[in-house]
Amino acid sequence: MRKELKKRVITSILLFLLVLFCIFINWPLYILTILIVSGIALSESATLIWRMEQYPSTIKWIPYRLIAFFYIFFIFMPLTGSFYSLGPVFILYILLACIFSDIGGYVVGKIIGGKKLIKISPNKTISGSIGSFCFSLAAPILYYIFGQPEYFYSIKYFLLCLQISLVCQLGDIFISYIKRKAKVKDTGKFLPGHGGLLDRIDGLIFAFPYVWLYLNGVSAYIEMFKEALASQ
Repeated sequence: MRKELKKRVITSILLFLLVLFCIFINWPLYILTILIVSGIALSESATLIWRMEQYPSTIKWIPYRLIAFFYIFFIFMPLTGSFYSLGPVFILYILLACIFSDIGGYVVGKIIGGKKLIKISPNKTISGSIGSFCFSLAAPILYYIFGQPEYFYSIKYFLLCLQISLVCQLGDIFISYIKRKAKVKDTGKFLPGHGGLLDRIDGLIFAFPYVWLYLNGVSAYIEMFKEALASQ
């Protein structure tokens, strides 16, 4: 466990530094990073679905190739890309809430254990879920320490952290369910200690679109999509 945890921590730190660099440098690099991440995630998603199609009981998953493509390229990419206009500080806030939620679930779940949260993801525990909610609140605490008190004193941002944690957990459970159907432990071997890239960002790919829709509403996305089509 210690060896695996060490790999996980080192990989997480390197990824976090890379993301920080991309967020704070310039817009083209930020968009390029989203394109690369989306491409790898889509590739791993297609591989999982292909594996599920090998079993007669999962033949119903064939349409999910199109669903995965549509979600990543028409929802995740455009909504995440538009976050740059909100500023790197806010992007980092969302990212930290997701990261600490994941850390809380992993650490508390491993230390305390206890009753399983859900059958489709046997490694998830109730204690781990509570840990995810609690650890996600580290984001506003850090922002308070480093001179952004509005994130700490705002009930809106506290509640947003809890919602982000919930969406991250649901995303994690969903990908775990897909992996179970595909009969694999990891979505790939892209990241040491984490498996595939999709294993690492399974919460992020749902959390970022959720926050965008939470702030702007579905109608704003429809308008943005129409404008994008009109510009073609």
